[in-house]
Amino acid sequence: MTQSAPARIEAVLAEHGDLERQLADPELHADAAKARRAGRRFAQLAPIVATYRKLEAARGDLEAARELAADDSSFAEEVRELTAKVDELESQLTDLLAPRDPHDADDVVLEVKSGEGGEESALFAADLARMYMRYAERRGWSVTILDETHSDLGGYKDVTLSIASRGDSADGVWSRLKFEGGVHRVQRVPVTESQGRVHTSAAGVLVYPEPEEVEEVQIAESDLRIDVFRSSGKGGQGVNTTDSAVRITHLPTGIVVTCQNERSQLQNKIRAMQVLAARLKALAEEQALAEASADRASQIRTVDRSERIRTYNFPENRITDHRIGYKAHNLDQVLDGDLEPLVEALIAADRQSRLQQTT
Repeated sequence: MTQSAPARIEAVLAEHGDLERQLADPELHADAAKARRAGRRFAQLAPIVATYRKLEAARGDLEAARELAADDSSFAEEVRELTAKVDELESQLTDLLAPRDPHDADDVVLEVKSGEGGEESALFAADLARMYMRYAERRGWSVTILDETHSDLGGYKDVTLSIASRGDSADGVWSRLKFEGGVHRVQRVPVTESQGRVHTSAAGVLVYPEPEEVEEVQIAESDLRIDVFRSSGKGGQGVNTTDSAVRITHLPTGIVVTCQNERSQLQNKIRAMQVLAARLKALAEEQALAEASADRASQIRTVDRSERIRTYNFPENRITDHRIGYKAHNLDQVLDGDLEPLVEALIAADRQSRLQQTT
């Protein structure tokens, strides 16, 4: 472990103890949002504290075994086993203490937008949205469609999803879906292709941590233009007879958020404000990080086929993530929501990067 590890451990133990006391106080639970934040942070620190305590116990056992081995050689094997255990726990603790994303426990807003490729791109965008919804179902997360614009053939020109975990965890939705932001490229024979030729098109994915409350992001009413209109379904058919859909434009940044799938205009406005807050918070953090690191890798904001993070090749049933060199021939399973092996590979690459920051 690095020299600063003991100091970090002391800070973690102190914070963990303070959170434990807070969570035992009934007054904290009068504020549901504050209690949830405390619960998530407590869950994030718990594995570090547990590993540290195991390490301290193993070190004590090793010291005792070494003293016994000095008088009785039969304890030599126990010394070897305990030495290996201490080394393993030290490695685990170093990993847990590595800098981690402060949003890992957060829920997310995820958008899928069609790009180059016309109708085929919209159909692929629908495939991606379905993939994320199936993956969320496998993880036990809840998914709410906040807004959707369909293409003529039933694809998505764009769709906005809110994906939330059902409990407090150090590893929430963001920890597993934060790597999805960017351009996704597809190679297949489109349904509109009469000659059987393989075409290449693309769709874009944007993903943001969702703030617990809109108040976490300062948004001036004077910076907003709010329009209401009638909600619509596939093919532009009206799904109700009231102007319940809401479109909010943030004038300083030009960000536009639409929400039409809630039951009332008020509910749509609340959800649209939550999505706007998520976008603005992500934009502010991205700008701050870009200033600190000019070469920081970020989500691709343009849906250009040449700027891709991943390729979905249907003829070969192959999926390739170009950032980490991941390749597998189970595209059909991935599109059905079996994203776990790919997500684990991305998490492992991210963990390795974080560990390098501590050395």
